[in-house]
Amino acid sequence: MPTSDDDAPINCQSESHLTAIRERKLRREIVAIALSLLMLLTAPSAYASSGAAQHFLCEGDSLDAIAFNGSVDAVDIPNSNDDTVPGAFMVLRWRELSLQLPRTNNAGIASYSDGRWWWQALDPDHPEFVQLRGNAEHYSCEREH
Repeated sequence: MPTSDDDAPINCQSESHLTAIRERKLRREIVAIALSLLMLLTAPSAYASSGAAQHFLCEGDSLDAIAFNGSVDAVDIPNSNDDTVPGAFMVLRWRELSLQLPRTNNAGIASYSDGRWWWQALDPDHPEFVQLRGNAEHYSCEREH
């Protein structure tokens, strides 16, 4: 039986067992990393419908509005105005806030709301921006030129 430097017997089965465990653990880690990378590369991504942020001044502070068409199962969904469909969303960056407002299913010009915040551009140069808590607070907005 093999021995170590201090003449204690070495259990060959336990060494090969530990090696096998390490190899399985390494394979699992490699598979997990590979799957994570695959999901990152193949995940469907929303795309900006306008291509760039629109810039506004709301109550004197800069606001960026970016419209995205989200994932949608069917192309022929009714009420697809302004090249948006249910599943679309608007990202608003204003003051210390970054809001992602889903498109409502209201008829007419596209509107976006999460139940607390409301955004709609009936007049593209003066969009409606409202906080719907307690007494609704309307913020005056105008397009930056």
